[in-house]
Amino acid sequence: MARRMSNAAVEGFFAALEAANPEPEGELEWTSPFTLLVAVVLSAQATDVGVNKATRRLFAVADTPARMLELGEAGVREHIKTIGLFNAKAKNVVALSAKLLAEHGGEVPRDREALEALPGVGRKTANVVLNIAFGEPTIAVDTHLFRVANRTGLAAGKTPLAVELALLKRVPQHYLRHAHHWLILHGRYICKARKPDCGRCVARAFCNFPDKSPALA
Repeated sequence: MARRMSNAAVEGFFAALEAANPEPEGELEWTSPFTLLVAVVLSAQATDVGVNKATRRLFAVADTPARMLELGEAGVREHIKTIGLFNAKAKNVVALSAKLLAEHGGEVPRDREALEALPGVGRKTANVVLNIAFGEPTIAVDTHLFRVANRTGLAAGKTPLAVELALLKRVPQHYLRHAHHWLILHGRYICKARKPDCGRCVARAFCNFPDKSPALA
């Protein structure tokens, strides 16, 4: 297990990530808080690439709660059948669309409790929507972020919630807005599960991973 990163190292770690990618963005395609919400719900146990292929077709015919409700479960299912768990996801997308229309005037709420009350929406999904659509300084812990936080010594935790709460305490306020994206992208492309590409890591000087590979010349 990596030693806990010092506060100075945490600052240096995020400064390095920011310098390399000042305005990080998620890889799911969306055009409104609603399409983002649907895309994130569909992304559970699926790749962003796979979700984007499906949502390009889906959002062309249903990009609002009313249109999604009109399309119905069978229609949604037909558009997302290439994604894992598509039956349950189609049911949730239609149900959350109905709830948005009935309780929120068809708008996606900027409120964690209201978001988590929607079918198919858990804490991670709510955090993604709050961060990306509304600019809230939330951190959504997926498998990539969970790994990076524990491996580097940034924020240890045995559960996603533990890691999230630890990061909210450790990440300097001025980095919180983009911390979620930096860490997920870092875990997806550099700090990979089986073999981290330490030689290409811009923040390797601040990381406490004990088995770092040599830096590139």
